[in-house]
Amino acid sequence: MSLAATYKLGARLFWRDKAMLAGSVITPVGLTVGMPLLMRHVQADGVAWATQTFYGSTALVLSITGFMNIAVALSMRRDQLVLKRLRSTMLTDGQILAGEIASTVTQTVALVVGCLVAVRFVADVPFPDNPVVFVAATLGGAVCVAVLGAAYTAAIPRAELAAAMTVPVFLVCGVGAGAMGPLLDLLPSWVRSVFDLLPTSAAVHAMKTGEFAAPALNLALWTLAGLVAIRLWFRWEPRRS
Repeated sequence: MSLAATYKLGARLFWRDKAMLAGSVITPVGLTVGMPLLMRHVQADGVAWATQTFYGSTALVLSITGFMNIAVALSMRRDQLVLKRLRSTMLTDGQILAGEIASTVTQTVALVVGCLVAVRFVADVPFPDNPVVFVAATLGGAVCVAVLGAAYTAAIPRAELAAAMTVPVFLVCGVGAGAMGPLLDLLPSWVRSVFDLLPTSAAVHAMKTGEFAAPALNLALWTLAGLVAIRLWFRWEPRRS
């Protein structure tokens, strides 16, 4: 078994899991395309509102398809002893996790780009002025949240609780990136400053403005923190009762 095989295994299990598809694909795509479409037709300056809502909603794809997906999947495979069996093969720990992360990143990037194309046609949202930075920010954000999602499994005691325990994460990420419309503007300035430090907010800022230096540093620091957490606390087997 190789790293490519681990990648294919993760992708195959993802696309065959109907519950995972509903939560990690249909829901974020529906929100990321549906909310800009709604704003396009209910606001006077519809295109501007749709554009702002779309970029904020990409944080939902990153946090649900990226963070939640891998946190739930790894928790399930840990409790089902799949990870333990994979460790008995010739794969290293790094290769096992790299395959899972790469599979999640591929799915996340594909969904963000697909949503961009969809809102261009249904809500007249213009394509980004700097498509290279958009793709780079999407890729960097997807890698970052996938690493953090893998690290987060250390805090999940059982697979049954994984989905519920990731809900606060994507809600905070959505609000912080502006996916919930004017709600962010109603919060105190210090709260908005804290939200700006989130990796999803950094990725959305880069997608929207084309600025990449500061967001890239933010994503790099969060990714490093996730890797350190994986190194220290990631569990390959369920806790013994």
